[in-house]
Amino acid sequence: MTSEELARRIAAIADAKQAADIIVIDMRGMVAYTDFLVLCTARNQRQAKAVHDEVRERMKREEGLAPDHVEGEREAEWILVDYLDAILHVFSPETRAYYRLEVLWGEAPRLDLDLAGAAPRAASSGA
Repeated sequence: MTSEELARRIAAIADAKQAADIIVIDMRGMVAYTDFLVLCTARNQRQAKAVHDEVRERMKREEGLAPDHVEGEREAEWILVDYLDAILHVFSPETRAYYRLEVLWGEAPRLDLDLAGAAPRAASSGA
């Protein structure tokens, strides 16, 4: 599985758990620690944990992959699930608005996703 396929798979699983505003940012050539960031929003802590649990369970069962590490499970305001080539970030709405990773990495390309929970693409300036 390529890193892009991994990121798309993670996004699809998060979408199946009704995560919102799903964005996959292509970090290749920008950072050394990962190829893709998968960002999504959960309505509450319970849903954040459900998204995290579903991604971990299905990636293990269906792909034989376990994350390198996980952070934020207990608080569930921002759960980071690190698969090395792709990192899933499950945010509460408030935490996502505060950290604004998609703005921080605004110059990075995004993958086009055909998911119910994918955020609509803003018009590109061509830059």
